[in-house]
Amino acid sequence: MIVLAFPSVDTPTCAMETRTFNQHAADLGATILVASMDLPFAMKRFCAAEGIDKVKMASDFRYRDMWNNWGVAIAEGGLEGTLARAVWVLDRDGMIQYHELVPEIGSEPDYDAALKAAKALL
Repeated sequence: MIVLAFPSVDTPTCAMETRTFNQHAADLGATILVASMDLPFAMKRFCAAEGIDKVKMASDFRYRDMWNNWGVAIAEGGLEGTLARAVWVLDRDGMIQYHELVPEIGSEPDYDAALKAAKALL
């Protein structure tokens, strides 16, 4: 499983990240879960407009599980209240085998490293 966190699908970098992982999902045979503070309606609209059909979208808006438990809360600045950009690759037992916390929110994650880690678990 690959778990992604980021601020909002309505930003160019987050949209690109979602499209990129959606394109690679079929090759992985793994579930890809995208979490953000977007409301479910916005996620559904984005996926329909972009043809996103291989990743699962999850809103952290109501319960803030990612915010509170995964260490990706943005607590200050212009994006306060959203999630930082991060990638986790988990094995079948739920153990983290790869993690990246992207240092600049406007930068994309290291796709090659994340995909390589996921493929190593196949």
